Amino acid sequence: MNSTPGSLRDIAARVDARLTAFVGAERARWTAFDPDLAVVFGELERMVVGGGKRLRPVFTYWGFVGAGGDRDDARAIDAGTAFELLHAFALFHDDIMDGSVTRRGNTTTHEALQSEHRRRGWAGDARRFGDGAAILIGDLSFVYADMLLAGLGARGWQMWNELRVELNVGQYLDMLGSAQNECRPERAMRICRYKSGKYTIERPLHLGALLADEHTTLIDAYSAYGLPLGDAFQLRDDVLGVFGESSITGKPVGDDLREAKPTPLMAVALQRANEKQRAVLQQVGSTSLSSGDITDVQQAIVDSGALSAIEATISDLRDQAISAIGRAPIEAEVQTRLVELAHFVTDRKV
Repeated sequence: MNSTPGSLRDIAARVDARLTAFVGAERARWTAFDPDLAVVFGELERMVVGGGKRLRPVFTYWGFVGAGGDRDDARAIDAGTAFELLHAFALFHDDIMDGSVTRRGNTTTHEALQSEHRRRGWAGDARRFGDGAAILIGDLSFVYADMLLAGLGARGWQMWNELRVELNVGQYLDMLGSAQNECRPERAMRICRYKSGKYTIERPLHLGALLADEHTTLIDAYSAYGLPLGDAFQLRDDVLGVFGESSITGKPVGDDLREAKPTPLMAVALQRANEKQRAVLQQVGSTSLSSGDITDVQQAIVDSGALSAIEATISDLRDQAISAIGRAPIEAEVQTRLVELAHFVTDRKV
């Protein structure tokens, strides 16, 4: 695994501390009102305090510093923490939509709460309870994200609202792509950008810049870096979804294949496949894919040349981002940190 940049570790530690304090205070406030709410905050803590790469906070931070923000300004950490809570909202809902049973190596919230319902012999349908509770916990995380952005100006709020619309639009297109077995590379790439890429890198940079300076002129420069790198980030995520190790990624390898996720990797594989390879790849989308079937699909992707093509695209996109940030009117240290992060997000194993 590639080495985690020091700036990411430092900012992640600050965000972890803020998350622990914020969610802990809310837990104390609401469990004093009703002790049964402890499970809500336990699940929220498990999702947001218990793990995550903290990429969005680090891009928010350097976007803030690059636009002239004070490195010790707590608002930059609050904004990064807001991104983690927004991401948690997306994950709570995403796990239900995908029917996922594990997240980061642990049982997903909707599955855990279904089991609790059954264990206690409660009335009603366990699945509806688990899914409904997880949706509400995700919604709560969504509200808490807003609460941490009190220092944003009008332009910053406009950006925050836009990125949240983009996230939901991208998620719907991802679901639709799975249902329609989408296999057009250009369409898959657009879904890739909107469901994750933009709100992982470009929009955190933008929000950080607008938090530092409501009149910043860095939006276009940050997009020139953030868009290609965000695309490369999601392409790496897609590769890990098919070829990663479950013990490292925390998700069962093959889930993306069973769900027929509309990824550029699969689109390129189908485009390049010969007749024999295409027959294997057409198994994708079956919930009954065995481990042997998954191995066959992986091999067909490799043999088609799709994996090599996507790896080359990831490298090209990373290089585009690095070149763009080298031209940005920001101080040299910020450029250096963003170059480090470009290598980290494209070389990662998790």
